[in-house]
Parts: sequence; structure tokens; C-alpha cells
Amino acid sequence: MFKNAIVRRPSRSLVDGITSAPELGKPNYELALKQHDDYIKALEECGVKVTVLQALEEFPDSCFVEDTAVLTPKCAIISNPGALSRQGESPLMVENIKKFYNDDQIEYITSPGTMEGGDVMMVGNHFYIGLSARTNEEGCRQFKEALAKYGHTCSVVSLEKVLHLKTGVNYVENNNMLVSGEFIEKEDYTSFNKVIVPESEAYGANCIWVNDTVIVAEGYPTVEKCVRDLGYKVIIVDTSEFRKLDGGLSCLSLRF
Repeated sequence: MFKNAIVRRPSRSLVDGITSAPELGKPNYELALKQHDDYIKALEECGVKVTVLQALEEFPDSCFVEDTAVLTPKCAIISNPGALSRQGESPLMVENIKKFYNDDQIEYITSPGTMEGGDVMMVGNHFYIGLSARTNEEGCRQFKEALAKYGHTCSVVSLEKVLHLKTGVNYVENNNMLVSGEFIEKEDYTSFNKVIVPESEAYGANCIWVNDTVIVAEGYPTVEKCVRDLGYKVIIVDTSEFRKLDGGLSCLSLRF
């Protein structure tokens, strides 16, 4: 069960964030703020205490705090983002993470290793890390080594099409996993109850489980029905403005 979450308010510079889908247009800042408010309310409804950090105008993508760290029950691992424009975000997160973890519980991914939290999926004591355009082999090696100090295990999943691992596969506890696209046939997940998300709703695969409630992006009815059929309470949150920057529900918080 999660007790805490950390989020960061979107900056006005959000409109200049990284995107692979310019055809969706630039984010509307005011609408993004409203959607972020709703996201925070959803987390609070799930029973977690939300720490809200101030916006960082110098980092347009900084509201996507998930990429700055991986927070486990035993340790925190500070990332080293593969996107050069984002590498200043992780050091600024450390002082906030130190409010919850002792110095001897904090590990760091260092160059030439790169790792972004969006490439990491926790399944109990085991972690899957995506080998992607943002997380390289050295980052995976350092991450696996850091986890081993605390008794956690790790396996690497090679990505072929998506930006981050959790773009297409998300664990919602109780052996249930939402999978889409290239992850449907991957052998890494054969032991799970795989809920296949159709290509037309692939973005909706990025759901987050928070204390027996699953937060689902608005506009993906097939995903919503699948999650409800699994027996979970569902909260719907609109993330349309963050989608324009390749961001989803998991990207917007650190949950621990």
C-alpha cells in the first residue's frame, strides 16, 4: 500500500516540452493545470498524502516526476535521464526525497549510465526495466546492482517501438497486467493475467494502481471496462494535455 506521492506543478514552459506527436498540438497551460489539480485529488482520494512541488520554468518536462527517481520500500534510486534537456531535474528532486529516505538508502545512476523512471515497473519485490532510447545498458546494470543491495531482483526488457516501458505495460497488482502493442507477445509476462488493450486505446494502457483503486485516463472505455471487470474501483482523470508531450498517468507522480 502506498502512503505518499510526490508531484510537481506544470510550468508555463510546458508548451515547449519534448514530444514525438507534434500533430496533437501544444498543451494548453491552463487546462493542464486543471487536469493536474484533478490528478492530485484522485491520488488523495486513494488515501495517499501528496507532496506538491513548485513548477520549474527552466525544465518544461519537469511535471513528469516519475522519470527522476524510482522509490521502493527499502531504497530510493535517483535517475540520470536519457533526455539531455531533463538531466537537471533529478538533482533537484533529491532534497525532497531525503525527507522520506535516509542518505544510506539513496542510490544514484551516474553517467555514462542513463535511466528514466518511466522505464521501471515494480511487481512486488521484482523490477522490470526497459532498455530504451532513454535508458541504456549501463543504466540498467547500475539499477540492477543498486536493487540487489536491498534484496530486490530485476530483469531487463528490450523496447522496440515505445518511449518508455510503462507506455505499453502496467501492473495493477493481484497478478493483473495491462499490455498493449509490442508487449502483448513478450515472454517476460506469460505468468501474469494479461489484459490486452486494443491498439486504438493503447495510450489508455498507462493506468496506475493506488491502494486498490486504479486511476484510468479519460476517453478509453475499453480499458475502463476491463479494469472494472477485474473488480477495482476506478477513478477517471483527463490527461489530454500531458499526452501531447508523451506523458501519461504514471509519469505525473512518484508513489511510495
